[in-house]
Amino acid sequence: MNLPPLVQSFVLHFGEMGSRWGINRTVGQIYALLYVSPAPLCAEEIVDALGISRSNVSMSLRELQAWNLVLLRHKPDDRRDFFTTPDDVWVILRTLAEERKKREVDPTLSVLREILMQRPASEAERHAQERMSEMHTLIEQLTHWYEDVKQLETERLATLLSLGAKVTKLLEAKDKVVSLGRRRPNPANKS
Repeated sequence: MNLPPLVQSFVLHFGEMGSRWGINRTVGQIYALLYVSPAPLCAEEIVDALGISRSNVSMSLRELQAWNLVLLRHKPDDRRDFFTTPDDVWVILRTLAEERKKREVDPTLSVLREILMQRPASEAERHAQERMSEMHTLIEQLTHWYEDVKQLETERLATLLSLGAKVTKLLEAKDKVVSLGRRRPNPANKS
């Protein structure tokens, strides 16, 4: 690799993590390089920086484009395609979440719906359907929660994430208010 040590460490790590995230090492390395690059890069610059084949770079860039994780840029008087990533990490997070949902969650929900519509032929199938129904319900709840959360403004989403487990204090306070409301006597019932 023809990269400064700090950048090389980041790129190599993303390559290693790529296989754990379901992408190949080269795709992870190219994404990391584009992410930290101060300017958009063309395929030849990526080849030179990472020391990988042009065809591997082309295939990896196509995969990143299919995931909507890279942006295509053009420079005046240059016919080459240049690539970069969104500047805002929240845009990247939202894109990743949406793409993973489309590729992993939605197909799973479809299969579960189809299976749950079938009439079980045995006790074993009935039991399996009950378990799958629980899974379907959970995934549906998560999907509805995701649909709500993805509509939040970035600042509100950042606040929600920073709350972490502290959100339980808000829920506990809400429960207290609700229980106090139930115990309050209704003034209209006084004689």
